[in-house]
Amino acid sequence: MAVDARRVAILGAGTIGESLLRGLLSGGWREPGEIVATVRDEERARELEERHGVRVTLSNEQAVAGAALVVIAVKPQDFDTLLGEIGGLLTPEQTVLSVAAAIPTASIERQIAPGVPVVRAMPNRPATVHEGIAGICAGAHAGDEHLRLAEEALGHLGAVVQVPERYMDAVTAVSGSGPAYFALLAEAMIEAGILLGLSREVSTQLVVQTMLGTARLLRDEGIHPVELREQVTSPGGTTIRAIRELETAGVRAAFLNAIQAAMERSQELARGEQ
Repeated sequence: MAVDARRVAILGAGTIGESLLRGLLSGGWREPGEIVATVRDEERARELEERHGVRVTLSNEQAVAGAALVVIAVKPQDFDTLLGEIGGLLTPEQTVLSVAAAIPTASIERQIAPGVPVVRAMPNRPATVHEGIAGICAGAHAGDEHLRLAEEALGHLGAVVQVPERYMDAVTAVSGSGPAYFALLAEAMIEAGILLGLSREVSTQLVVQTMLGTARLLRDEGIHPVELREQVTSPGGTTIRAIRELETAGVRAAFLNAIQAAMERSQELARGEQ
């Protein structure tokens, strides 16, 4: 079957897979007839077809036929089974985009037909609201055109940065796991507000909006974090008193150690360690 340059197959339309599907359609990058997705059960297939108007199948083999871009969005534990189904069907005219955490491109290339270009990506949870960021890297057979295709697709979920593959575990540690760090911080700040007498609803609104506004200042205004901190910190004021407590508690060092630990765990998973 000839490859259709506009055809996209999304294998595993779970949380990230469906978010990508939604983004490709809402951004006008692809029409419903140009996308096929796969799921495990017929009820989920009917649900996605009704919601998005795309073809959804239980057959990964059928889905990859003729697709220029094959997105693998299954869980890492299902990866080998999936590649066993489709690996020999892929051709060098197709591009494989893997969004599974900790699966090196070389591991994918060993299980698929020779010469097939593979791009590895690490998106994060905010991709589901199209405010994510993904790190991407090229496999042995992927060139600039394959990276551009992957970047165009993932750009509908947020921002994209290109890095050499040796840094993908760092991307995982910083941004892949990053939403959990901010959620933990938000949880602590909300509890602090409750301790000080605020209702949970008001404390939550204060914290979440403050986090959102701070992120937009850093991104949209290009303010360096140190500069913003200094702008908020008045001599002898409330903020410097709070920061002194955080520094005394070793919060900065704790974040450095935590993110390094996350990177090391990502490296272990990439080596197949459990």
